[in-house]
Amino acid sequence: MRALHVITGLGVGGAEQQLRLLLRHLPADCDVVTLTNPGAVADGLAADGVRVTHLGMAGNRDVGALPRLVRLIRAGGYDLVHTHLYRACLYGRIAARLAGVRAVVATEHSLGTTQMEGRPLTPGVRALYLAGERLGRTTVAVSATVAARLEEWGVPASRIAVVPNGVDADRFRFDPAGRERTRRRLGLPDGAFVVGGVGRLVPGKRFDVLIRALALLPADTWLLLVGGGEQESVLRRTAREAGVAGRVLFAGERPGVPDGSPGPGLPSLTAAMDVFASPSPQEAFGLAVVEALASGLPVLYASCPALEDLPASAAPRARRIEGGPEAFARALSDVRALSDVRALSDARVRPDGSAPPGARGRVPLSREVPEAVRHYSVTRTAGLLMDVYTAALTGAAAPSSPSPAPPVPSPSSPSPEGVSST
Repeated sequence: MRALHVITGLGVGGAEQQLRLLLRHLPADCDVVTLTNPGAVADGLAADGVRVTHLGMAGNRDVGALPRLVRLIRAGGYDLVHTHLYRACLYGRIAARLAGVRAVVATEHSLGTTQMEGRPLTPGVRALYLAGERLGRTTVAVSATVAARLEEWGVPASRIAVVPNGVDADRFRFDPAGRERTRRRLGLPDGAFVVGGVGRLVPGKRFDVLIRALALLPADTWLLLVGGGEQESVLRRTAREAGVAGRVLFAGERPGVPDGSPGPGLPSLTAAMDVFASPSPQEAFGLAVVEALASGLPVLYASCPALEDLPASAAPRARRIEGGPEAFARALSDVRALSDVRALSDARVRPDGSAPPGARGRVPLSREVPEAVRHYSVTRTAGLLMDVYTAALTGAAAPSSPSPAPPVPSPSSPSPEGVSST
């Protein structure tokens, strides 16, 4: 099978990195076209041996890009076209049909309740989306929550397939030695309690909430933000105004898939954290949350359909938080208290109360990986997507959505340390 993936851009973002990870596991011959911004993920795909073409689209109304995309699809002899993100879904579906490809699949990565990819969901955006959706054969929702939103918009359930984002759990497996190396490299003091956040530095992610929460926590609490974006200068100013600028680290963009960039990768930065916090109120999946769970971190989140679509027992150390800085500060204090008890317990291994040989600074809570991570294995996701491709190529109905509930630990299993779900 030859498949062409069409995506709006290839900068560092959740949808872009998910595409790269999936292409490593899909048993298909895949090429990629990016309409704009052939950024770091494009370089990573090329390093993986994937052919990437930059269409050079000048903007949303650059209709001259359409015939170029049609010619490219025809020349490639593709059996299937798979589109990602709003602009690519619109242009890619039209181009595929004009090129004579009827097996057209689109993934909806970013549909929230009031916005899509940061743009307000106006009647015009919705109408154009639905008009383009009818040109495809199947729309893939990355969560059951997104599938429900699509149905509310008017997309027939028979055209929707739920294929959740996938996680490479092996890459995020906790490495104690790597944790210490990364914390030293970041200049974190011994015993620092590190709150982590990952995502684009844009208003919708609400990272200002974590900065203001940090101001309510003890002075040895630090905030590590991983990501880049338009709001970095605003967040730095917020940190200065809150009096915590010296305790906020901006690590920049760090792909979850290795790309040869200097400095620690996302898994190493996640290992350096003691708790993960996601204050974003609108998520389509919550990939960063699941990756944090793959590192064994306790997690506090405002929105995460990936977990909300599963029973609470699938991620017992994840807790949903409603409210602003004060609510997050209280919840972070709870996690910190458990970490302090663990550190004190380990220190008491020595008769004089000092830390045991080889111990350095704070001892992290147990890094047990919950069932939710296994449920979202990238190999499972790739298999589900291949089922969608097969149905699209044969003209069959979209495969029914998989059961969201993974197996849960037996009652006799020991309860993991950390935060209980609420």
